[in-house]
Amino acid sequence: MFEPSGEKVGGGVGVDRAMTCDQLGGGDTFAAGKDILEDDGFVCSYIIWQLAEEYALDLLSWVYFDLRSLPGNWLCYLAMASAITHVDDMRSKPDVLDLPKSEDTMEICKNANDPSQHAAKPNVTVASSVRELLECPVCLNSMYPPIHQCSNGHTLCSGCKPRVHNRCPTCRHELGNIRCLALEKVAASLELPCKYQNFGCTGIYPYYSKLKHESQCAFRPYSCPYAGSECSVIGDIPYLVAHLKDDHKVDMHSGSTFNHRYVKSNPHEVENATWMLTVFSCFGQYFCLHFEAFQHGMAPVYIAFLRFMGDDNEAKNYSYSLEVGGNGRKMIWQGVPRSIRDSHRKVRDSFDGLIIQRNMALFFSGGDRKELKLRVTGRIWKEQ
Repeated sequence: MFEPSGEKVGGGVGVDRAMTCDQLGGGDTFAAGKDILEDDGFVCSYIIWQLAEEYALDLLSWVYFDLRSLPGNWLCYLAMASAITHVDDMRSKPDVLDLPKSEDTMEICKNANDPSQHAAKPNVTVASSVRELLECPVCLNSMYPPIHQCSNGHTLCSGCKPRVHNRCPTCRHELGNIRCLALEKVAASLELPCKYQNFGCTGIYPYYSKLKHESQCAFRPYSCPYAGSECSVIGDIPYLVAHLKDDHKVDMHSGSTFNHRYVKSNPHEVENATWMLTVFSCFGQYFCLHFEAFQHGMAPVYIAFLRFMGDDNEAKNYSYSLEVGGNGRKMIWQGVPRSIRDSHRKVRDSFDGLIIQRNMALFFSGGDRKELKLRVTGRIWKEQ
């Protein structure tokens, strides 16, 4: 493909086909980039051409450096190889797509000998541009293999392909089953900061490992633990504590012991099931005490449980006990608080707490079955 011919190719880009890989500098490196593209078949898409066009003023200056000494800039070698390969394919498939032309690309030969053009752009600029290309135009999320493309090179993620009924959302052409392997390989070279860096995470992660890290990142924000509404507020622990106090008007208490009384005039009613959320501050941490009724089968069930405002590995350092009784009877529960990483519903539906059946609750309340009166006591302690 790189045989000498003296032709100018590339939609106006002044790249002489007579230039050999060795003349371009780092011949093995350039040839390796060429092989990557050729292995992928027709993957020299409009996306890679965009990169060639955007960085046209720097392509010839970069090729005088060995790629291995510029680890962040090998993308531009790939872009140049892609542009040349792309034009060769277009000669046999002239109706597939029109190559974009730019006045900037006409100046590449003029600027190649300009020393001021030999300074490579910062790697962060290249990474940022590629990151934008890896954004799905439909859902706006980052794309992961398989990345699909239409015959014009427009891409979208595999999750959105069925949603657009196999039609490109950009040009409306049929998508088919074309994989954008070049972009997938470009993504594999990226290292990006965690999206929770504003919350304190300073890590840099490979593109394909970043999503898994973020799902487990210790700095990821917490969801509001209030169970009485579908609250969408997220934040760190101090922010959520203030939010619970100011916006949800939750009772705040200090100390590791508590004694609460719950009264319900109609013990058969379970609508608005969440009765109470109380936040306790002790041992330099915050804990949420939930008490509620929910329908289980044909009868209401009452449950009390504690959640730790922090991660699960910290929650395991604490234990708590709950006690409810009356009429000479009592029930005691002891366990480990669940992290608020686990949703309120998940904890409740797993019955991980003090469970009181309705008949027992009414017995504790005096046995007249007219009013529910439950007295729940408890304490929290730190394991040694």
